[in-house]
Amino acid sequence: MPGTCVIGLQWGDEAKGKLVDLLTADYKIVVRYQGGANAGHTVVGGGQTYKLHLIPSGILNPGVTNVVGPGVVLHPPKLLEEVAGLRQRGVEVGGNLLLSDRSHLVFPWHVLEDRLWNDQPIGGEMLGTTLRGIGPCYRDKVGRTYAIRLGDLYHDSCRERIERIVEFKTRLFAAAGSRTGSQGGTETEGSEFQLDAARIHEEFQGYAEQLRPFVADTTNFLLDAVESGQPILLEGAQGALLDIDHGTFPFVTSSNSSGVGVSAGSGIPPKWIRKVIGVAKAYSTRVGGGPFPTEQDNEVGQRIRELGREYGTTTGRPRRCGWFDAVAVRYTARLSGVDGLALMMMDVLSQLPEVKVCVAYELRGQRIDRFPGHVDDLRQVRPVYETFPGWQQDVSGLRRLEQFPSGARRYLDRVSELVGCPIEIVSVGPDREQTIFARRDP
Repeated sequence: MPGTCVIGLQWGDEAKGKLVDLLTADYKIVVRYQGGANAGHTVVGGGQTYKLHLIPSGILNPGVTNVVGPGVVLHPPKLLEEVAGLRQRGVEVGGNLLLSDRSHLVFPWHVLEDRLWNDQPIGGEMLGTTLRGIGPCYRDKVGRTYAIRLGDLYHDSCRERIERIVEFKTRLFAAAGSRTGSQGGTETEGSEFQLDAARIHEEFQGYAEQLRPFVADTTNFLLDAVESGQPILLEGAQGALLDIDHGTFPFVTSSNSSGVGVSAGSGIPPKWIRKVIGVAKAYSTRVGGGPFPTEQDNEVGQRIRELGREYGTTTGRPRRCGWFDAVAVRYTARLSGVDGLALMMMDVLSQLPEVKVCVAYELRGQRIDRFPGHVDDLRQVRPVYETFPGWQQDVSGLRRLEQFPSGARRYLDRVSELVGCPIEIVSVGPDREQTIFARRDP
């Protein structure tokens, strides 16, 4: 079983980090393959809470190699901050971390572009970017002309490339009438926005030396690993409904966050990916703008938010909350080729008098069971619900599904039926121990 992938099936924040941390014991290599520091994976264990943004969640397990693949965009100061924080808490970070030399870098101009362009709403809603430069970095990657990869920092041509990019970006900001203040290698002079190429080059050469021990050709490393039969766990970031091509565009992230992006972001051919685990909350959440058919912008949504502590790991923003959307999750499970479902946060629903599941939509008077591809259609759908009486029994201390109240079992069975996947894992709390494996591969 060389490759198993963990994919979020909603709009992110599904507790993928916790699951990856738990599964890592069965693997030799853990790979992050897309996204950037906009990801926030939380792992709780041994009385401690770890919040990871760029480093794979397998880092907490000794004897595991953690790989950041070429599909990830790296912000060097954030990565080094994360390394230092882990080391301060006694976590080893050394030869167990490999960074792809093909990974693209987030520069100061990307962060400033993010702030500038994020002022423009779409249909009256903001995209909800984390303002960390992720989108502009991916934009430059696709555009190629103004992109710099990690491996470029170790070549003499890097200085000239930074100078050329700074010249272009300065003209771009001036044309946009930017009024951006000082931010890591940038400064303003009157109304004219300026970037200091020499200062940025010096700053990033410093990062390059600190990162040098981790930089590797991870593509060939992973190809060698799968061909020799080493078990690999691939960790997705964000969620499949945020996929740039298949999500709720334009209210999406800048990478392929569904299962279709695994091979491109890691360099592992599809034939080596033997299993896909889809992760979903027992309800739904979303951060930022965009349609959310089952959102409960009311006391119920607020109750779920407080019970689930639904505030962003990366931004701290309150998440929008609502009922489980089986139409959406069935779509993303099919899109990602999911073999088994991990349903998280069941302990949150245990405190509600009733729970609902969206089983279909009504769109312009017609009942549909397919997830619409256009954001305007998705805005107009009305959810069709099935209502379940709440079991109102604390499940956080349970360790076997047989111990669950009958109402909770009926809920799990119906979700599995609607999504079309067996439920293999159920989470009843944030700690590692609060995870029930209904079925686990040998």
